[in-house]
Amino acid sequence: MSFSRETDHGTPPAITTGKSVTLTIDGQSVTLPEGTSIMRAASLTGGSIPKLCATDSVESFGSCRLCLVEVEGRNGYPASCTTPVAEGMVVRTQTDRLKQLRRGVMELYISDHPLDCLTCAANGDCELQDQAGAVGLRDVRYGYDGATNMGQAKDQSNPYFDFDPSKCIVCSRCVRACEEVQGTFALTIENKGFESKVSPSQGEDFLGSECVSCGACVQACPTASLIEKKVVETGTPDRAIVTTCAYCGVGCTFRAEMRGEELVRMVPWKEGKANRGHSCVKGRFAWGYAQHQDRILNPMIRASVSEPWREVSWEEAIAYTASEFRRIQATYGTRSIGGITSSRCTNEETFLVQKLIRQGFGNNNVDTCARVCHSPTGYGLKTTFGTSAGTQDFDSVMQSDVILVIGANPTDGHPVFASRMKRRLREGAKLIVMDPRRTDLVKSPHVEAEHHLPLRPGTNVAMLTAFAHVIVTEKLYDETFIRERCDWDEFMDWADFVSEPARSPEAIEPLTGVRADDVRAAARLYATGGNAAIYYGLGVTEHSQGSSTVMAIANLAMATGNIGREGVGVNPLRGQNNVQGACDMGSFPHEFSGYRHVSDDATRALFEREWGVTLDAEPGLRIPNMLDAATDGTFKGLFVQGEDILQSDPNTHHVAAGLAAMECVVVQDLFLNETANYAHIFLPGSTFLEKDGTFTNAERRIQRVRKVMAPLNGHADWEIVQLVANAMGLNWTYSHPSEIMDEIAALTPTFAGVHYDRLEAEGSLQWPANAAAPDGTPTMHIDGFVRGKGKFVVTDYVPTDEKTGPRFPLLLTTGRILSHYNVGAQTRRTANTAWHPEDRLEIHPSDAENRGLKDGDWVTLRSRAGETTLRASITERVAPGVVYTTFHHPETQANVITTDYSDWATNCPEYKVTAVQVMASNGPSDWQQDYASQARRSRRIAPLEAAE
Repeated sequence: MSFSRETDHGTPPAITTGKSVTLTIDGQSVTLPEGTSIMRAASLTGGSIPKLCATDSVESFGSCRLCLVEVEGRNGYPASCTTPVAEGMVVRTQTDRLKQLRRGVMELYISDHPLDCLTCAANGDCELQDQAGAVGLRDVRYGYDGATNMGQAKDQSNPYFDFDPSKCIVCSRCVRACEEVQGTFALTIENKGFESKVSPSQGEDFLGSECVSCGACVQACPTASLIEKKVVETGTPDRAIVTTCAYCGVGCTFRAEMRGEELVRMVPWKEGKANRGHSCVKGRFAWGYAQHQDRILNPMIRASVSEPWREVSWEEAIAYTASEFRRIQATYGTRSIGGITSSRCTNEETFLVQKLIRQGFGNNNVDTCARVCHSPTGYGLKTTFGTSAGTQDFDSVMQSDVILVIGANPTDGHPVFASRMKRRLREGAKLIVMDPRRTDLVKSPHVEAEHHLPLRPGTNVAMLTAFAHVIVTEKLYDETFIRERCDWDEFMDWADFVSEPARSPEAIEPLTGVRADDVRAAARLYATGGNAAIYYGLGVTEHSQGSSTVMAIANLAMATGNIGREGVGVNPLRGQNNVQGACDMGSFPHEFSGYRHVSDDATRALFEREWGVTLDAEPGLRIPNMLDAATDGTFKGLFVQGEDILQSDPNTHHVAAGLAAMECVVVQDLFLNETANYAHIFLPGSTFLEKDGTFTNAERRIQRVRKVMAPLNGHADWEIVQLVANAMGLNWTYSHPSEIMDEIAALTPTFAGVHYDRLEAEGSLQWPANAAAPDGTPTMHIDGFVRGKGKFVVTDYVPTDEKTGPRFPLLLTTGRILSHYNVGAQTRRTANTAWHPEDRLEIHPSDAENRGLKDGDWVTLRSRAGETTLRASITERVAPGVVYTTFHHPETQANVITTDYSDWATNCPEYKVTAVQVMASNGPSDWQQDYASQARRSRRIAPLEAAE
């Protein structure tokens, strides 16, 4: 699309009352919802009232006095942004007196503003400049040398944007955006009158302040006071394309604003239904990895991982890939090879990888990263509700009265959704946090949890069963809902189980470490506080009882009737941008797309007719099984698209052993990641900016990804998979991802109504979208569960086999941080490292004192599986006996520590519970140094003349 700003109506839409009023604006009769501002009314009818302090992303403020209007029958000149429309109102927006008043106001602004428009980075993209023209300002009687703010030093501390106080007009838009949109409250107005100025965290620079660099302030600024460094360097954009972020599962949509072929900035799209015009530091700013010097752009091969890489043509790399896979299957059998799909790639690309494996390899040896994150969500929700996905859209949280967050850290992992949740909490919703760590949600500006239950890692099921005990024994359950929507006999069996005294809050207090009174109060609040919603993350699923915990959560929602309407539900916060879509597309070894088992004859026949082959009815190998089979000598070849299993999967030594035992490992990725240390073929991938397709976010929302620039490697990822497939003897003829989606829709009932023309017209669709739900499904299970009757499942607490003891007295749990994403392959190649240059170990002061540790000391972190070394951060965020670290930096190799214990149903690893010891260290261990040397060797690329 050509470049133009999104229309700014000045004030947000009115909160609908269902009533409308009719008024006249500049002689035009209009009918609008009650509560609409005059400013918005004028804009919606094609008019334009000058404004500076007003923008439709924040509430009206009425400070700039530029938007004055005349209202017949009223004295004075009211501000149109703060004056609601009324029945019969007659408004004039353009009169001689109004023009005079507006020019007078604008004169005052310009008299205290630098007039360097021709050299200003915002020239042509500045609202102050535009509004000066709109009011017809031609001269300033007060001169142009206002000295109040002139000459103030720029704050260039933030790696992504500058703050120039001399260009600030103190409109407060940035302050209000930080408060209302982001909810961080990091900005304020210092001083009064002409001395007023914006200040981050009371006089700190932006980098050192509480600012989280979400960009809301930059987006709100009407001048060049807050402006992206890239705009300063490159110039203002000249075209824009709407696409979808490739970071977390929120699925924010952005306008990728370009200047020629160069990306200038990513601006959150106001029409985006997942993000509603907001963003975080990753999506807004951390896209520079797409053109990072580390990116590999040419295919490479090598016969052995001890040899340097050799750059080759695409033709040679694809032919070699196919020949190696055919050789291995001829030698070791059909099931000796498999693949891993990517949760970072599009639905279409993921679908093609599993199709390649099933149609081309002839087996079901396909898995995805959801194995190590949300596979228990799929199992647990399908068992209880009948479908493997969350029940609500993100907007639903604004109707919640009680919010239970368990095992999730939304402010770091899903920050844009967290901002919406915090807004609802500021409006009065009550919050319960179940987490071993004191996350920011527990207490932050204007938000404080009613209950923080810092349970001991590994005791989720015991805690949720104690919740159920309170609800059942105090008869707080919704009997009408249960009798109508669930199996009553199963409910009674479950109720008898949870009612036993051994499952009371008092009985489980020694297990969880949480006071029984707090548990009872939180359970009562959840059951009786109104609309209650549960949001959970990897702190639920990455346990040996992950599936049991998901089912325990579902039991609570059904027991209290908190399912099937807005403001309630069970909502997994998915980690990667398309982990929901990867699961939907059939990336598990036992399921086709749409979660249908491979043993189902009718489903398999449907795919066989479309693909023209006989498909295997036997489930294939999961990732852990592939690695086990490799060390046993029966699994020899692996195609890995966009995943770094050596860094992300548990027990790094075992993963490395499995990869080393294979004869052909193919990695398709942007960078030579840790898994590529063991690869024989590297196929350079493409970024989300270089491809077309769709992502499906955590709320089941299918959104378009649009190509912003040509692939630097020459091919989009779907094209690379098609090249491999055809080299394997298949006859794929896709010319565009829309054709792949048409095939997905034809084969997948929940996607039957999804087509690119609909996505272009409507922006997004939430599956199921089919004949039964032609407009998609924002809220699931409204009239009944997908499986029919909701199923209560008895979830007995079974302690993990991972035990603390004298040698390993502490429990390690892991998580993410705001500035980084997953294994950090992308964010570590951006300026986000300014906030988090290394993984650190959080340890409680008492545990640190017992070990003689000070903040910043090097420590050895040791478990039964291995050890690593990193710096310590002493903090009361964690309880005594618990330590915590992130896993974003390969130098740390946090998963060297984690064990092979996994969820009983899905093999999801138990990342969140590892018994460890912490002791002082002098620096990185010998193992880490050897590993770094090996990684450097594996990244060697032969000189071009040698390659020739």
